[in-house]
Amino acid sequence: MAKEKTQFVCQECGYQAPRFLGRCPNCGKWNTFVEEVIAPATTTAKTATSLSGGTVTKPEKLAEVSMQKEPRVKTQLGELNRVLGGGVVPGSLILIGGDPGIGKSTLLLQVSGQLSQTGGKVLYVSGEESANQIKMRANRLGVASDNLYLYPETDMSRIRANINEMKPDYVVIDSVQTMSEPEITSAIGSVSQIRQVTAELMRIAKSQGVTIFVVGHVTKGGAIAGPKVLEHMVDTVLYFEGDLHHTYRILRAVKNRFGSTNELGIFEMQEDGLKEVKNPSEIFLEERLKDATGSAIVVSMEGTRPILVEIQALLTPSVFGNAQRTASGLDRNRVSLIMAVLEKRANLMLQNQDAYLKAAGGVKLDEPAIDLALAISIASSYRDKGTNPNECYVGEIGLTGEVRRVNRVEDRVKEASKLGFKRIYIPKNNLKDWTAPTDIEVIGVATLGEALHKILA
Repeated sequence: MAKEKTQFVCQECGYQAPRFLGRCPNCGKWNTFVEEVIAPATTTAKTATSLSGGTVTKPEKLAEVSMQKEPRVKTQLGELNRVLGGGVVPGSLILIGGDPGIGKSTLLLQVSGQLSQTGGKVLYVSGEESANQIKMRANRLGVASDNLYLYPETDMSRIRANINEMKPDYVVIDSVQTMSEPEITSAIGSVSQIRQVTAELMRIAKSQGVTIFVVGHVTKGGAIAGPKVLEHMVDTVLYFEGDLHHTYRILRAVKNRFGSTNELGIFEMQEDGLKEVKNPSEIFLEERLKDATGSAIVVSMEGTRPILVEIQALLTPSVFGNAQRTASGLDRNRVSLIMAVLEKRANLMLQNQDAYLKAAGGVKLDEPAIDLALAISIASSYRDKGTNPNECYVGEIGLTGEVRRVNRVEDRVKEASKLGFKRIYIPKNNLKDWTAPTDIEVIGVATLGEALHKILA
């Protein structure tokens, strides 16, 4: 009997090596290599499938390809429809990742109940819970439908057979790390298993027109566990974020072949499930103190939606030699950069100040347009002078102290005006080629020094 051939595979990135390595040369992670048996060539050929479901296809001219536009299916959660680009696309493969206990299964069970009420047949496959446990959650959420089927199973061959027999319109896989392909000899949750299971789900979705929702576990760093190819294979990648100590949850699209990326949806976790938040800006601003120092409001674009968020800064004299820089919901490197520009271009002595900054409400801000609000909040705390509660700030700051133009400034100004703000500071170059609303004062600033003089004089 021939000896089985083995290889060592990195469980973080999928790098393959003929022997064990302590550190992966591809991703740099330590102690991630696991020994896996190399499948025979016949088995590999048997498991390899095409998106056409096995039918023979030929190259076609682009002009001769027939395109059938299928309407999107809208759920009762408008925030989810927004993140998906207008609704669920038939035949798509959607990956949802998030921390344990954040509400991924709750969201998908609610969506399954809503989709089953539209006349579609839904198969909910769970590798982590029994049918009784899912039924208990469904009763709490008020989910009940004759078109919703529960199937606790982890064997991919049985799942595939039931999909072929039932012919559902929607399938939920909870989660992909618990599914196993019996012809792959490696352990459940390994790189080989995840890659093969995802490829099989993609084939089913494209060949049969079934919309498949896949739950993915995340690592300590917040990335979806498994090889990065998992995110490349699917059509849409959604991240479900939030603080377990608060009720608000954020659904963010980081990849979407059928809509805008970085789209944002806000939900509130209640006793009977997730409820969508219609106007998240009011929630992020509702607890703001009127005369607080170190507070500045920014109009940030999350996908196609403008959101007003409060940026808070607290500066205190440093006790030790090296000043601390702490940021929550903000990029720490961006905070250090803005503080360096303030020190060099605005003559603020910040090198002996500990700085603590956060974006209120648990939202994460990473676009360049938040620079001006960051600088105003830091300068306000340093000078111990409060900002006007009726003002908000938008602008990118360069290293020479200039305030650079930002995109979609009209939408930002309209959102600030709608929420009752009386004045907004924007880059001076953004004042060209459009007419500002009459119910809000729009002030253009060209440099950081000019902005500080007008706002904190």
